[in-house]
Amino acid sequence: MASRFWSLLGRSVAKGHTRSRRAVADSGSVDVGTVTADALRDRFDLPQFLALARESADSAIGLRPFDTQLYAATRLLEGDVVEMGTGEGKTLAGAIAAAGYVLQGRSVHVVTVNDFLARRDAEWMEPFHRALGIDVGFITADSTADERRRAYACAVTYASVNEIGFDFLRDHLVDDPADLVAPTADVAIVDEADSVLVDEALVPLVLAGGTEQDGGADDVLDAVRTLDPDTDHATDAERRTVFLTDAGAEKVEAALGGIDLYSEEHVGTTLVRVNLALHAQVLLRRDVDYIVRDGRVQLIDASRGRVADLQRWPDGLQAAVEAKEGLRRTDTGRILDSITVQAVIGRYRRVCGMTGTALAAGEQLRTFYGLGVSVVEPNEPLIRLDRPDRVYATAPEKTAAVVAAVAEAHAEGRPVLVGTHDVAESEALSERLAAHGVPVTTLNAKNDAEEADIVARAGERGAVTVSTQIAGRGTDIRLGEGVRELGGLVVVGTGRFVTERLDNQLRGRAGRQGDPGESVFFASWDDPLVTSFLDAKDRPGTPDASGFVAASAAASRIDHAQRIAEGAMLATHSSTWRYNRLTAQHRDILDTRRHALLTTDEAWDLLAGRNPDRAEQLTENVAHEVLVVAARRIVLHHLDRAWSDYLAHLADVRESIHLRALGRENPLDEFHRIAIDAFAEVQSRALDESDRTFRTADIGPDGVDLESLGLVRPSSTWTYVRESERPSLF
Repeated sequence: MASRFWSLLGRSVAKGHTRSRRAVADSGSVDVGTVTADALRDRFDLPQFLALARESADSAIGLRPFDTQLYAATRLLEGDVVEMGTGEGKTLAGAIAAAGYVLQGRSVHVVTVNDFLARRDAEWMEPFHRALGIDVGFITADSTADERRRAYACAVTYASVNEIGFDFLRDHLVDDPADLVAPTADVAIVDEADSVLVDEALVPLVLAGGTEQDGGADDVLDAVRTLDPDTDHATDAERRTVFLTDAGAEKVEAALGGIDLYSEEHVGTTLVRVNLALHAQVLLRRDVDYIVRDGRVQLIDASRGRVADLQRWPDGLQAAVEAKEGLRRTDTGRILDSITVQAVIGRYRRVCGMTGTALAAGEQLRTFYGLGVSVVEPNEPLIRLDRPDRVYATAPEKTAAVVAAVAEAHAEGRPVLVGTHDVAESEALSERLAAHGVPVTTLNAKNDAEEADIVARAGERGAVTVSTQIAGRGTDIRLGEGVRELGGLVVVGTGRFVTERLDNQLRGRAGRQGDPGESVFFASWDDPLVTSFLDAKDRPGTPDASGFVAASAAASRIDHAQRIAEGAMLATHSSTWRYNRLTAQHRDILDTRRHALLTTDEAWDLLAGRNPDRAEQLTENVAHEVLVVAARRIVLHHLDRAWSDYLAHLADVRESIHLRALGRENPLDEFHRIAIDAFAEVQSRALDESDRTFRTADIGPDGVDLESLGLVRPSSTWTYVRESERPSLF
């Protein structure tokens, strides 16, 4: 891997790595007694800093950084994404880099994948930072506005990418500078960087307000439930869309009272609800795409195998799934603002990160963020045995082989970690193993609150843990007493994942810090990865009596299918990124404009200049400071409303822009043209509406009464993640 890495990076980056390694070597010869954090603030010296960091970590938290951790920190300080294996100490390496940035006068956000890791890592690393005179804060979903301000005021702030994005959106709605929470973004150190920067990049974070109930869902759902899957509806080859056949449309129309679904009266309302109900009924699978817990539909994050906090499907699809499950429909609300994870990260002046599988995501990291990748060799040589894939003809034969392999390892006393693809598979396999006398602990989205304890015990002698995707769980699997002598942890995959990165994240749970271990993946020609991306004629070999395909080419064809899948995901990401990029540029323009209106007298100057008579009248009776605040509230209200309408308009355009290809037009070019025209109207419309309000609003000594004109900001807002644009293949 190292030789492949150096050939990818080229000579200029290699020189940077040489300097980094020299700095690590030099740090061992520095007299720490002569080095202080205050001195480094005045003149930052990398070897001196690394020496001080090593001694501070050793004394403050009892962890003496390996040379590899110091090297990783230097690459983070250079702005790279570093690849470090499981158990190699990414948390401490990130903390050292954060301290290095702070001592150079920067402010740092350590961006995590969830609240648990944000709080855990902040509390764990706080004594180290405190020893260097650096204050630390953290943010979770439960943090109040004042707690968030205090956390962001710290030199180092730990928070999930969702919470950082939501704080940005909420700040985008205030009309009083005192209500701002999040500071200007400076340095982001992203934990699980491939997950955040690639897998989650296009997931929209949403700020909503008001309430909109979806009516008419029950009768539509009843009609859809009567449809015959063989004759009344069909799906595309990738099962990403479902549509009515002519026979199905006739059945639905009859069930809804003989209406015409495609008439002007129903095409934008009833037909939309029918399509949403059909999508919920046919394509969204309970215990695969979502679970039902505590009377609520909770989406499952496929890349992490756990409940996706605050996540929901867009618009009426969430209500359609809730209706399908017989649950109370939740409010969707008006979308006040929205931003993708990629755009949130794009606000930072410097981005770097760490993960166990950066190299496999190198192309995306370079393309979308301009980031280089550095591979950090393990502190101890990797001795894990990665066995070739075992390919079977059918899924039942593969499952039987998995059960037999797990039972054999368990009989030897070796701990086994089995990685499955979804909740349903994890539960079905656990039942099969239990029926064979193998005691099992199951970890999936239904019990993810217990994940740290379950993962921590997974290395004990005789333990068998069946889990959904293990990536980003933040807990190492340590081997129990006597397990090393037995050969270490056995990792079993029940099928290759859609990307090599996810495979490697599962494999990486074994063999940490020089421990022995073993990994093997089972696959079948029935696996979704194969059926979606490999033709039936391209499946070599003849299975034996157990269904095993011994042909050496079988495993290579699975690799080929995975490469095709990764290419499809990259194409989807690239396409969506091109659509989102212009909107992100428009947001940057709006942010600059909004900040000026919020923090200066510009709104008053603008309205007074456009309406001199009204301004002169108001000046006679109202203090200038009051008029400045009133003008600010008026202009920001209409600017925010115009931006919200702009986002809603573009969302509608995106739904049908692909149809432009039928008219020999380029959909992307047409989308950009429409977006540019729509954005041009945002400011002009906001100004026109502001003029109208300025001339008619009741502005007195106590300020402006917008409520009397019906210009009311939502009395309550809420945030959620909209599952709509994450690249998905099956």
